[in-house]
Amino acid sequence: MCLNFLDSIGSLGKGGSEEPGVQNVTVKSTVFSGTQNGLRIKTWGTNTKGFVNGVTFMDSVMQNVQNPIIIDQNYCPHDNGCPGQSSHVRVSQVKYVGIRGTSATKEAVNFDCSPSNPCSGISMKDIKLTYQNQPAQSSCKHAAGFASGFMIPPSCL
Repeated sequence: MCLNFLDSIGSLGKGGSEEPGVQNVTVKSTVFSGTQNGLRIKTWGTNTKGFVNGVTFMDSVMQNVQNPIIIDQNYCPHDNGCPGQSSHVRVSQVKYVGIRGTSATKEAVNFDCSPSNPCSGISMKDIKLTYQNQPAQSSCKHAAGFASGFMIPPSCL
């Protein structure tokens, strides 16, 4: 497991053998300013099995962040070693609570989950992310969960 606030929780699935996984992580009261990624979970698009379970992100502020909230379950930089594959790392029970601020891009929430192992149990509560003083957008692929409280951008779950 790698936990680097400038990078992500992740790189799971890269090694080529089954990985134990990441569970019961809480990231609380953080500020991201001008970074590429904010609250990110990343798994490689390979056959390697593993899991990310029970992660909570809460009370975080984004200031001009390119990817404020992102799950990338099909990570494969430069299509090197995994083109056409999707992640076999299971991502479930991830919570986002009280996330606010600004996105440097129109899409502030991006759940790009694996078609062969979809994300499940994603929950979002009280999110307010804007782009150029307007509501940002959200995108969901193969992600299931629910949203409550106020939601800007509108939830795609």
